[in-house]
Amino acid sequence: MTSKPRKQVHLAAHFPGVNNTTVWAAPASKSQVDFASFEHLARTAERGLFDFFFLAEGLRLREHRGRIHDLDVVGRPDTFTVLNAVAAVTERLGLAGTINSTYNEPFELARQFASLDHLSGGRAAWNVVTSSDAFTGENFRRGGYLEHSERYRRAAEVVEATRALWDSWPADALVVDRERGVFTEQVPGTAFHSSQFDIDATFVLPPSPQGHPVLLQAGDSDEGREFGAQAADAIFTAHGTLEAGQKFYADIKGRLAKYGRTHDELLVFPAATFVLGDTEAEAHERAREIRYQQVSPQTAIAFLEQVWGRDLSGYDPDGPLPDIEPDATTEITRGRVRHAKDPLAVAKAWREQAEAGKLTIRELIIEVTSRQQFIGTAVQIAEQIDHYVQSDAADGFILVPHLTPAGLDEFVDTVVPELQERGSFRTAYTGTTLRDHLGLRHPHHPAIAEGARAS
Repeated sequence: MTSKPRKQVHLAAHFPGVNNTTVWAAPASKSQVDFASFEHLARTAERGLFDFFFLAEGLRLREHRGRIHDLDVVGRPDTFTVLNAVAAVTERLGLAGTINSTYNEPFELARQFASLDHLSGGRAAWNVVTSSDAFTGENFRRGGYLEHSERYRRAAEVVEATRALWDSWPADALVVDRERGVFTEQVPGTAFHSSQFDIDATFVLPPSPQGHPVLLQAGDSDEGREFGAQAADAIFTAHGTLEAGQKFYADIKGRLAKYGRTHDELLVFPAATFVLGDTEAEAHERAREIRYQQVSPQTAIAFLEQVWGRDLSGYDPDGPLPDIEPDATTEITRGRVRHAKDPLAVAKAWREQAEAGKLTIRELIIEVTSRQQFIGTAVQIAEQIDHYVQSDAADGFILVPHLTPAGLDEFVDTVVPELQERGSFRTAYTGTTLRDHLGLRHPHHPAIAEGARAS
């Protein structure tokens, strides 16, 4: 019987910023804004032969109980500015930015990502996200006009229009004939008409090295999964257990055929944290300390208030959950929250979980806000990651260190060699573009650069 070939693990590095998943008050934590921090994490990821460097996005700070929520993501520089700067201090590392499709226009997005792809030699990626949050929308001309059900329709049209612009240059348009004094032949205009757009444009750039920058997508609703299966090259997920990962993996891969796509044309990347120790016991003790630093007493109460819709500052975070019911009519938090479901149902589930585990408020919030976490020695973490990938629960992971910017250093120094020893991770980059790293085919565009075709 022929054995199943060993899958290669894909890894990406998430720049953590300031939020409840980081320990920004630790002495080892440095600036979240200085370019030196971005450079350090990116160079470390490239030294570890990671596929890409990943930036999230926050378009508006949440407000909680009438004031800016100071445990939210803050001080985040513009994504394109950071990625273009990181491109100059790296050579092979992919550069992925989260950019909202609700509040940006296709022509501008096409130009910005094509520019990044050109300047980086084919390393750009776009994590396409959506928003139906009217509070965030107040920062933009259109406001929060999109209904929740309409946001993926717009996203699909944004991607379709952007790709039409990327594909608009014919193969022979870029001439660069010095003797005749002809730089380009005529470039045809691009007409794109849909429910959201009425575009008649001539694109300003020839095809970039990848043809299309890599597209990631992060929605987990049924609409989000369909959009990802149709349009994305990779999916960014939050499924935290082996069983949940396998279920999501099978579901999203099973949707590809209806769009004429094969199993290997879409990669699945859950987010994951990690805690290393010289022994398993030491690693688990460190992990416990880190989680208690991440979920402070005030953080625990704030998360609970998002569901209860009430001022719960009088409750002891190390005590039991409130015996009062949530107020579903009160908007105590403005901006994106994790709990968009029925607050009464969430409260019921949380009470059952707390009673079963005899958990305090803080202990419960630590459990319900945890993402996939690998804990152990370097050998154990390499085994855990490899097991997830070989078991089809993921194709790789986007790692979220708890410290900025040196939180990835120990992983690269100790876990990556173990993955290489197992034959599950590259020992050198074999291509130049992000599509090469991910094993994704280049789009069939006749004008893709020769270098990209050959790599």
